[in-house]
Amino acid sequence: MWGYHHFEKMGWIDSYVNAAMILSGMGPVGNLSTDGGKLFAGTYALFSGVVFLIVIAIIFAPVIHWFFRRFHIEETK
Repeated sequence: MWGYHHFEKMGWIDSYVNAAMILSGMGPVGNLSTDGGKLFAGTYALFSGVVFLIVIAIIFAPVIHWFFRRFHIEETK
């Protein structure tokens, strides 16, 4: 929210909507007019996507480990 408010001079409500839409994968709602705003939006989208993948990997790692142990699937070295 701060990045949209600072770089694009959006109000707090519009900043909130844009941040929420990027986190949900929908993309920004408002038009980005400054280079700083565009750089912020791109970096924010990439960062939130990577964090999402890391969190999903952490959540599903025990399930996948259980699956391998349950069906005796061994690692190959």
